[in-house]
Amino acid sequence: MTENPDPERRRALLIIDVQNDFTEGGALGVAGGAAVAAGISDLLARHPERYDEVFASRDWHDGDNDNGGHFATAAEPDFIVTWPRHCVAGTTGAGYHPDLDTSSVGWHVRKGQGRPAYSIFEGTIDDGESLNEKLDELGITDVDVAGIATDYCVLASARDALESGRRVRVLSDLVAGVAEESSAAALATLALAGAEITRSG
Repeated sequence: MTENPDPERRRALLIIDVQNDFTEGGALGVAGGAAVAAGISDLLARHPERYDEVFASRDWHDGDNDNGGHFATAAEPDFIVTWPRHCVAGTTGAGYHPDLDTSSVGWHVRKGQGRPAYSIFEGTIDDGESLNEKLDELGITDVDVAGIATDYCVLASARDALESGRRVRVLSDLVAGVAEESSAAALATLALAGAEITRSG
């Protein structure tokens, strides 16, 4: 992957939910999550000029309710619509994985406060703006997507990025999914929708 040769285009990296609860040992940990955290940090360290802006999202769920049915309460979670408690605001599980160096992150996005939310575009930045508003304000035309989980929040985020009219690349070596089959299907779906599936290089 080369640097952006077109100075008229501006690129952002969207880091999706690289949190303790979504990595090994967490409430909904996926295999390879820690490697994704370290890989994103390495990418940003080796290529600081690649991105004009870096955004990172976190699930930031309420701890005193079921977040609009997102947390399973009356029955066992089905791991499709309902889930075990995870990423409760202010807890260690909601924190970024320690191998993710956030020093390059200019914008932090929180999502899922009291309701289900999968896409980074459903969240709000610390200043209260939506992601789409901030991307427009900053003139971002292209986004790269990395993070967790390929078959859920990465899929939803990349799909929304495409729907926002931006060029989208998914960094296939910097994502980790819940299941191999559904993760492969997610990448295939995004490719058909117009995303480029590539490696960080």
